[in-house]
This record gives sequence, structure tokens and C-alpha cells, in this order.
Amino acid sequence: MAGICKSLRAVDISSCNQITSVAVSELVQQCHSLETLRCGGCPRSEFTARSCLSIFKPKLKDVAGDSWEELDATDIGHGAQSLRWLVWPKIDKDSMEMLATECPRIIVNPKPSLFGFKGTEVPREALSDVALDDPFVKDIDPKTWLVCGFVPKAISKFPSSPNELSMAEKFRLAFVERDTRLAPKRAKNARQHQRRAEREWMMTDTTAKAMALASKSKVIKSLRSRN
Repeated sequence: MAGICKSLRAVDISSCNQITSVAVSELVQQCHSLETLRCGGCPRSEFTARSCLSIFKPKLKDVAGDSWEELDATDIGHGAQSLRWLVWPKIDKDSMEMLATECPRIIVNPKPSLFGFKGTEVPREALSDVALDDPFVKDIDPKTWLVCGFVPKAISKFPSSPNELSMAEKFRLAFVERDTRLAPKRAKNARQHQRRAEREWMMTDTTAKAMALASKSKVIKSLRSRN
């Protein structure tokens, strides 16, 4: 996902008990526009968040000046270059102190304010009680989520209807349908690759050339004997 959706600006991985620090590292390296990250919420996610502190910590290149505010994202060699807001409701004291000391650009658990935060208005994505996807999915027609092999049932007026597939299941079904549709093409490409490799081997390997010439000679002799 991080390799495809490189323009992500806000991501919520809270209560995701399968996401590791390696995945978070990939996320911040691929998504250079990532400004808001939500984490924590379950024991595994809390552990992952603590493991990511070294990822968030910037490593400076050779730059002039003593103020962090004077630095551009390009002056930060590694780390979450654009990360500005970290939503971690149950952050421990040690992690909070480390972020405040070594990652001063990252604001942890920002609160809405009439006057903004340090001269910058806190974006709605950085507020823990705001759902990230609501503005984008609230006006989507459910019919546009239909996938091959799925027969829609009557849409309930209640969003939590047990007859309605979850979004994750819809994505899974769409992936299975696409994978099945592309399977013949992948098999054909594999056969072509194998034949190409065999031809290249015949052209470069001395023993293979000798075997091919011997086989060709036998065929010629067989044809002459018949005539």
C-alpha cells in the first residue's frame, strides 16, 4: 500500500495488532507527505509505536544553523521527514520525553485550539475523535463497491447490518477476482520465460550446442537412409 499510495497524508494504524515497526518504517520512507500518524490502542500497537521511536528520530545532514524551524525536509536525511502530528493516547512518559527532546517537530496528541498550535492550526486528521475516511466515503454509492461473484442483498438503512459485507471483505473479494482473471496470463508469461531461458542456454552452453548438433546430425542421417 505504501508503495502505491505515496501521497498519503494521514494514516491510522491504531489497534492494528499485525503491523510491525518494519511496516511503519516502509510507510514513512515511501510516503513523503505523511503528516499525521495514529497509533496505540492495543498491546501490540503500543509495542510497535515504542519500537518506531528511532524511525521518527531525524538524522541531520550537513546543514548550517541551530534552529529546527530553519530546516527543510530535504535537510533531514532519514526518519519521518514530514511527520508533524502523532496521535498516541496512552503514550508512556519515557517515549514522550524522547519525542520532545529529539523530535521537536512532532506534536504528540494535539488539542484543538482557537489560536492554533504554535502558530499552526491543528488539522482535523490529528484529532483522535475524528474518523479519517468519513469525508471521503460518506457520499459513495454502495453499488460502486460491487465485485464479480457477489450478489448484493437489500441494503439496510442501518450501517451495521449483518448482511452487509465489510470493506475489508470487499477488497479481499476484488483481489481474488483480479488474481483469478490474471492467472492464465501469468502462466503464459512463465512458459515464455522458460522457453527464452532454454534458448539462451542452448546458445551459450558448449555442451548444449554439441548435443543439439548431434541430434540434428542423427535426424539428417535418418532421412537419408530412408531415401
